Amino acid sequence: MAVPFVGLTGGLGAGKSTALAELAALGAAVLSSDAVVHELYDTAGVADAVRERFGSEVFAGERVDRGALARRVFASEDDRLWLEQLLWPMVARRAQEFHEQASRREPPPPAAVVEAPLLFESGAASRYQATIAVVADDALRAARIASRDQAALASREARQLPQAEKARRATYVVVNDGSLEELRASLADVLEQLAG
Repeated sequence: MAVPFVGLTGGLGAGKSTALAELAALGAAVLSSDAVVHELYDTAGVADAVRERFGSEVFAGERVDRGALARRVFASEDDRLWLEQLLWPMVARRAQEFHEQASRREPPPPAAVVEAPLLFESGAASRYQATIAVVADDALRAARIASRDQAALASREARQLPQAEKARRATYVVVNDGSLEELRASLADVLEQLAG
């Protein structure tokens, strides 16, 4: 029997990765779409397509330089759309395979959760039985991302729905303003509801 298939999202600095790690600790099968994309950049097919489109300036040796590529695609709507059309179908296939594998596990995990920053923006939410939006106070989010590249973050944030809209669209909303224990308890509650 298929285990619940869940999409996890949230704004920058809300704590998606932390929530994903906590869900794994609670027994859920987890997959990061960002990690899948990083793996795809190391495949010949994707690397060759990226080199053909952008040339060697987005490579460090034989590997895609993700930072250089991000700067390039976030500066051009056409380039960003091209890259999304290349990668998103592959990520969707990988997520589907992940769900099928999780559903065959014995004992089955309480859920198969895929972290996807652009879950709603990409139109992927409809593939999942339920969605979770991790939200946090804006000042707290700003503090969490203070050490990151602010220019890159601003361009990424501009592409994302506001966190209030993500929360409005999600099946479950998990507030990550407190301790790790509080986050874990909230996520355990969501898993319990999914099992219900």
